[in-house]
Amino acid sequence: MKDERKTTILDLGVRAALELAHDTPWNELTLSAIAKKAGLELESFHGVADKDTIADTVESYFDRAMSEGSFAADETPRTRLFDVIMMRFEAMEAHRPALLSLMKWRQTQPLRLMALISARQASAEWALVCAGLDASEGLPKPLRATAIAWAIAQAERAWRKEESADLSRTMAKLDSELRKMEERAGWIKGRGKRKASTDEADSAAEPKAGETAPTDETRPEQAE
Repeated sequence: MKDERKTTILDLGVRAALELAHDTPWNELTLSAIAKKAGLELESFHGVADKDTIADTVESYFDRAMSEGSFAADETPRTRLFDVIMMRFEAMEAHRPALLSLMKWRQTQPLRLMALISARQASAEWALVCAGLDASEGLPKPLRATAIAWAIAQAERAWRKEESADLSRTMAKLDSELRKMEERAGWIKGRGKRKASTDEADSAAEPKAGETAPTDETRPEQAE
């Protein structure tokens, strides 16, 4: 029950902060103003959240938008990831002024930037889940999540400068980063396969138990 109450208060706090930050710079927001906008008593936030906690929760708040998509079984992993991550940016677009204000303020807050690193990783892991790729074979999940987190971060940088209503700049950047990730993943897996083939060849060349390894004297002479 306590966890549900905390989640509800955080959700209301995030929504209220986003609404307020549409017109008020994030650095000027106060917890009392957020509580009032959320229709809650200030004491409701005691021991639950402060302004920093609300700022950190914004990332997971928009992660939920990725849960609303669907995909076809024959779609490539890159296409699936592109679709679910773009749903996140589309949800963010409705709160552009507030989010740009938050991002500007966060650049001056070292602890918030540190929190953003783990939040990015969580966003990437949830993108894998929403794309139906959390059980995929290949690269280890933490490595895949780190690559996707990087792609999201780079796409967000493009989103900040977005001028088109169709988010064309953001889509182009995200697609580019996911393609790079796809190519790197193929290269890494390719290296793994080549190494495995080399190991098998080396193993086959080793003498079996009871056999004598060929020497220069026992090898058949090659035709000159």
